[in-house]
Amino acid sequence: MAKNWYILHTYTGYEGKIERTIRQLLEAGELDASIVCDVKVPVEEIVEIKDGKKRTRNNKFLPGYIMLELDLPDLGWKATCNTIRRITGVTGFVGTNPSERPRPISAEEAKNLLQKAGELKGEKPVHVKHTFAVGDQVKITDGPFATFSGSVEEVNLEKEKLRVMVQIFGRATPVEVDLLQVEKIV
Repeated sequence: MAKNWYILHTYTGYEGKIERTIRQLLEAGELDASIVCDVKVPVEEIVEIKDGKKRTRNNKFLPGYIMLELDLPDLGWKATCNTIRRITGVTGFVGTNPSERPRPISAEEAKNLLQKAGELKGEKPVHVKHTFAVGDQVKITDGPFATFSGSVEEVNLEKEKLRVMVQIFGRATPVEVDLLQVEKIV
């Protein structure tokens, strides 16, 4: 037996409730803690800037799915899987029929999902919900160019950066800033 990550398909919006139910079943002894090792609803941190205020919220990046770390035995796996499948809101394990043994996701896929959720060591990714477009008038609020204003020339979502044209000593100069360092001028 070896621990592997499995993906459980659920009704969208039921992820938290199902996670709590699985944890309650573990505490009550209805699920074996040596088989069900961990339960996670994959969420990522999103930073939004609205009305000049920075707000952080958690967002499910796999709505309708839960990650389960299981150490399924070769014999006796059906009882555990059937108990999990009978939870209200669960539709089943991804990629298998109810009569089949669930198939785990690859270690690489699990690592990527856990990193995105910030569960593994390393830099926890924070995503910025951008509301900027080319031509928008913005004011730089942070960094070496704070208090400068200009217009957005380029939006780079991969790097979460903006290129803003500002007036420095009477000349238009392109400046690269982070999305969190600017706010729109209304």
